[in-house]
Order: sequence, then structure tokens, then C-alpha cells
Amino acid sequence: MAQDAAAPSQLLGLPGIPDILDLGDALIVAGLPTSHLLVLEVTAAGRAVLSLPRLEVGQGLTTAMAMLVAEELDARLTDVDVPLSDGRPELLFNQLTGASNSVRSLYDPVRAAAAAARARLVTAAARRWNVPADTLRTADSAVLAPDGRRAGYGELAADAAAVAVPAVPATPKPADQLRLVGRPTGRIDARDIVTGRAKYAGDLAIPGAVPTVVARPTTINGTLKSLDATAARAMPGVLAVVQIPSGVAVLAETFDQALKARDALRTAWNPGPVAGLSTDDIRAQLRASHAPFLIPPLLTAYVDGEFDFAFVNHAPMEVLTAVADVRPNRAELWFAAQTPIVAQQTIAAELGLPQDAVTVHVVRGGGSFGRRLFFDAALEAAQISRAAGRPVKLMWTRNDDMRHGRMRPASHHRIRATYALGQVLSWEHRAATVKTDFRHGLGEALSAAGFNLSLAGLSLAQAFFLLSEKNPYNVGIPTQLLAELPLDVHTGSWRSVYSGTVRVADEIMMDELARRMGQDAVAFRRARLRDAAGRAVLDTVAQAGNWGRPMPPGQAQGIGYHDENGARAAYLVELDAGDPANPRVTKAVIAADLGQVINPRGLEAQLTGALIDGISVILQAGNHIDNGAVREGSFADFRYARQRHSPPVVEIHLLPPSGPPGGAGELGVPAASAAVANAYARATGTSPRSFPINF
Repeated sequence: MAQDAAAPSQLLGLPGIPDILDLGDALIVAGLPTSHLLVLEVTAAGRAVLSLPRLEVGQGLTTAMAMLVAEELDARLTDVDVPLSDGRPELLFNQLTGASNSVRSLYDPVRAAAAAARARLVTAAARRWNVPADTLRTADSAVLAPDGRRAGYGELAADAAAVAVPAVPATPKPADQLRLVGRPTGRIDARDIVTGRAKYAGDLAIPGAVPTVVARPTTINGTLKSLDATAARAMPGVLAVVQIPSGVAVLAETFDQALKARDALRTAWNPGPVAGLSTDDIRAQLRASHAPFLIPPLLTAYVDGEFDFAFVNHAPMEVLTAVADVRPNRAELWFAAQTPIVAQQTIAAELGLPQDAVTVHVVRGGGSFGRRLFFDAALEAAQISRAAGRPVKLMWTRNDDMRHGRMRPASHHRIRATYALGQVLSWEHRAATVKTDFRHGLGEALSAAGFNLSLAGLSLAQAFFLLSEKNPYNVGIPTQLLAELPLDVHTGSWRSVYSGTVRVADEIMMDELARRMGQDAVAFRRARLRDAAGRAVLDTVAQAGNWGRPMPPGQAQGIGYHDENGARAAYLVELDAGDPANPRVTKAVIAADLGQVINPRGLEAQLTGALIDGISVILQAGNHIDNGAVREGSFADFRYARQRHSPPVVEIHLLPPSGPPGGAGELGVPAASAAVANAYARATGTSPRSFPINF
């Protein structure tokens, strides 16, 4: 394997499966048969409208796609609209928003569609003016002739639609001709969001849909034992009380009335399947789930580490909301759906309807982080609407989602690294996690990509783990094993899924191994990173962050690196632990190689958000289980980072493109989390083993 001249010679390690084919690659392969079914329309009003088969949850995807369309069409960005597509079952595996895959999978198809539209518009103008098509050019949403004639795209749209074979090439622009892509650009929907014009599910005024909430069990997955709804039904505004499998729904004229009536229900609940378990019990079971380490060679030095990570709620700012209108022969739903096709299939089966009788309208969401891969609220709304015989607008409160929603699974990690003569000889990582629920279409997508899990003897979780987890360093012989604890609790993919714990534990161990071997943490990593692009990212962050500068007592720097989904990131943070109970990150420097950058401003926002996630889950935010119930209820006790916890200085350095776009949504979380943990260890002299630290 080639090394750049500045990289010290190290024992080469084996590449991981994601170095050859990662999860995002597999999803792109699964979507290839339907990638040409994008809908891009140029209207008579001169609007370029791309119907986006993905979900916008604040990540800026609609802006990035609008920029691609405007770039290839030579249109004004203000002339481009990117509405969200309804559920389109014909797209099969090409309407899943997740795995940091949206830009990676849509980049070529969107460019191709826009370039084809531009070629047809030019051809239509050439026919109208009876001139050679290759003498025309495009700019500002119009076709221009050398003699000064101009035809706007709107007036050419009808003629262009009739063009079967364009007279000019329908190929996307080369990199040196890009005028908009790569330029920092504000969000196309920013004004609508801050002025309230942007509509979320809770804002929709669907005729007849009444406010609805659900009373839920006292423990996870408990069941209803008895119900007396007499007092609730008599309260002002109450329209109905109905039972569904997950609880008791109250329908009223206002949400306030529904909530008050819910509190007036007299209920008794059967305990759920984990009612006897608390956090310490689950940790003990996770520790007992591991396969044993291999016995290290005689006289070989080694370092062991064990790490606990708590359950973590997704906690998007917008609570789950879904509108459902179920009739005897059809159903219509509105909600923020990352997996609308699977949602449509599941809800149709629940209602006993054919799939094409269920319409899923995809509505923008106020955050997700993986939460909206599941459509719990929509399924409940459909059940309630059917039982009540009327449309409903169901809202999960923050407490509902915190205590009965989905969490990143708790996990325990054991790592053993052996070394001799300045070389790392082996790296064994044993990860034990509470079972992650992947019933959101990922298995079908992997099968479509050619992964026959049954023949391979792999569970879906194992396949996901193998396609996403790797050690990016030359550490001799690396092995990574996943063991799952099958507890009946609500889990789901949380931003960066396994990497948010696996790679954090790895990066903490890299610091500890560097100290044991008497080497600087950055130099130790740099000598072992497999590729020049990774070393460039690490060099950039170390130089920009002035790595190694003297720090006052109780303060320190920390470093973290991660590469995944075709991209690389390094975080350097400075942390003040003068008060160990209230440590604060005071500065962060971020360097990233994300391949072809579409909108630098959007990527900076993603990387900054990952920093806040890392600060939160390492220092203070997690969920306790007390006798089968989630202790935390809202942001008062689920202590996600507030403004006062955010560093006053954040610098971001995006490296020049080294290839096609990589995935950015999840990339920064492992690196940021590791940097915070390592800074805390250096500042306090104590390497943390359980996260969040102040739990």
C-alpha cells in the first residue's frame, strides 16, 4: 500500500470491509434500477421543480439539490423549487433517507436529469429560431442566441418536452465549469422557516382532523389492564376516547383539552417485559454478552480498555406528529417520513387495505437524527382514525417520545491492543449492544444490493456492522465483533449508529496506546493512518488548532478522527475541566475532506451539529432505565447541550475536493465525541470509562 513520503513506516494492517464496499455504496447499488425515475419539471411559469424522494429534516438537502439543478440548468437558484415527493412504491429502495447517503446517491441522477432538461431546452430554442443548437448558450433561466435573442425556460417548456433526441450533449458540467456548486449559499427555505411559512405536520389544517394524544404505560411496552374513561369523556371539548395496542387515545377540540382529559383517565397497566431491569442490570448483561479475547502472544505487551455507553434519545426539536384520515376503502396520511414506502406497506397491512389505497404525504421534519426512520406516530394515528371513524392529528409529547420512543441502544465495549518494538500488532474490539431495531426497509435494500443475509448467516445488524465499522489505522490484525442483547425495548438508528460508540472507544484507546508507547497522540495516529487524504485532514486540524500548545492546569486539548461514507473528519477541542462536574469545551477546530462540496455552508452546519452531539453524549446527556421505565422525561433531565455548553470559538476547514461527494450527516459525531473524551482525560488525568461522564 502506497504511503506518502512524510508518513513513518508502520506495519500494514488489513483493510476493513467498508474500505472496499460500505453501507452507502450498498444502498446506491440497491437504488440504481430506479435512480432514473426522478421527476424534474420545467413549468410554463419558468420554475424548475425537482420532486425530491427524500426527507428534509433540517440538514439542508433541499438547498443542495436546488443548487445542483440550478447549476446544470444554468437557472437562477430562486427559480428552483424542491418539494418532497409522496411515498412512491415504484422507487423500491430509492426513497430511504439515512446512512448519510442522500447526496451520495442523488448527486449523479439529479445532475443527469437537469443536464438532460437543459439540452432539450436548447434544442427547442434552436428549432424555434432555426439556428444550430451548438451556437446557443444558457444563463439565468434562459437560452441565449449570439444575435441577442432570448427565450426564457418557461416559454420553451412545452416545446422542450416534445424533444426526443437533443441536438446538444446532455452531459453534466465538468468540475472546472461549476459556477454555483461549491459556493457558500444560504438555505432556500430559511425565510420560510423563520417566518412560519414552512409547514410541519403540526401546522397542517387537514379538514376534520382533531387534536389527539395517547395515554401510555408506566413501563416500556406495558399493556392496558383496566380503564375508566368516565371523567375524561365528560370534560369540555372531549370528542372520543379509543383504545389502541399502545395505549388509550383521547380526541378533543384542542390539544390542551385532550391533554387534560388524558390526565383524567383512570388506568392500570400490566408491567412491560423489562419491568424488573434497571441501568446497572442491563450493563451487567451487556458485559456478559462478550466473546472472550484471544490470548496475547507470550511476552507481548498489551493494553485493555472497557467502555459503557448509555441509552440516548434522539430528541428532535419537533415532537412526533402525524395526521391520518382513514376511510373504509382508503387512507391518507401526512407526516415526516424517512421511509415512506415501508410506512405505506406497514400501515396498509395494519388496516387491511391494498398498498395503493394508502397515500403517504411526506412533510418536512424538525430534526430527526434517525428518529423518523420509524413511523410510530403515523401507525398509531391510522389506528386511532380507524377506531374513531374520523381524521385525527396525533401529537406525541416530549415525555411520550422520551419514555416510549426510540433510543440509541446502550452498549459495552472491550478492546485489547497488542504491541511490540514500536508496532501495533493486533486490535480486538468486542462490541455488545442492546439489539438495534432495523425494521425500516434496510434489510430489503441490502438484499436488493446482492447481500443474501440468510446464506451468509448474518443478521441484519451484523451486516450493517460489517458494512459500516472499520479501524482506519494500520494496527496489525484488526478484528471487530458485534454481540446483541435481545431486550424488548424501543431502539433505533441514532446519528452514526454503531460508529458513535465503536469508533469513540477506538479513539480513546488510540490515545491511551500512544501514551503507553511514549508517543504524541497526533503523531501516533498520523503514522498509522492508511491514506494520504486522512493524513491531510489530521495535519490540517493539528496545525490550525495549534496542537500541543501549553494549557493551564485543568485544561487540555483532545483529538478525534473518523472516516466513513466516503468522507473524513478530524476534531480538535479544548476543554476546561476546572470544575469536573461542569466541564466545558471552549474551542473546537474541525477539518474535513467531504469530496465534492455542494454547499460549504450546509456542511459547516452539519459538522457543528455533530460537535454539539459529541459534547452532549460524552459529558452529560443519556437515558437511565429504572425498573423498566425511562427516568428522563424532557430537556430538564435529559441534559442535552445548551447554548452555555457550546464553545464560543468554532473553526471549520473544508479541504479541496478529492473525489465525489461523501456523506456528511453522521461523519462528525464519532470524531467530535472522541475529541471531547480525550480532552477530558488529558485535563483531569483520568480516562473516562462510562458515558456520559456526568450521568
